[in-house]
Amino acid sequence: MTTATAENQATAEPVSTKETGGTASHQVDGELLQLVTFMVGSEEFAIPILSVQEINRMMQITRVPQSPPFIEGVINLRGKIIPVMDLRKRFNVEVAEDSSDCRIIVVEVANRVIGFTVDRVNEVLRIDAGIVEPPPSMVSGIDSDYVQGVGKLDDRLLILLNLNRLFSNEDLESVDQASSAASV
Repeated sequence: MTTATAENQATAEPVSTKETGGTASHQVDGELLQLVTFMVGSEEFAIPILSVQEINRMMQITRVPQSPPFIEGVINLRGKIIPVMDLRKRFNVEVAEDSSDCRIIVVEVANRVIGFTVDRVNEVLRIDAGIVEPPPSMVSGIDSDYVQGVGKLDDRLLILLNLNRLFSNEDLESVDQASSAASV
């Protein structure tokens, strides 16, 4: 794992913003979705920006014994213990060596603060809700339960994740156990 220096561990990173969308016929009441886009393996994903608390450089992750394989461990973020999930493992994507582009995205799900690792954060993007279609039964091998929809952009497809489904009740219990074990 790459370890960041103490002064930049908790620094939220700025990401570029870009606005894109379909034609007027694709708009749904003019609603815009504001998303944070990121890469896991070769796929591009997005989550609502309002779910994101911060984006941090990779830092030292402390392993917690007897955690599920997709739980990397916990981090200490300004005195608060945050469990961290590896989305590569969660999505059964080949685990690669961490690079300087790897980030930890910290989100709030079901009143819990959770971090997850991604290969790279791309941008903050605004898209028309009308260009998002419901998920097909399978999207690139990822269980479609996690997928909220697929955004059809001019040059690429964007997989929108449903954080509430990504973290099942069983997963959240595992996250709670990892956090409890780390704080003892």
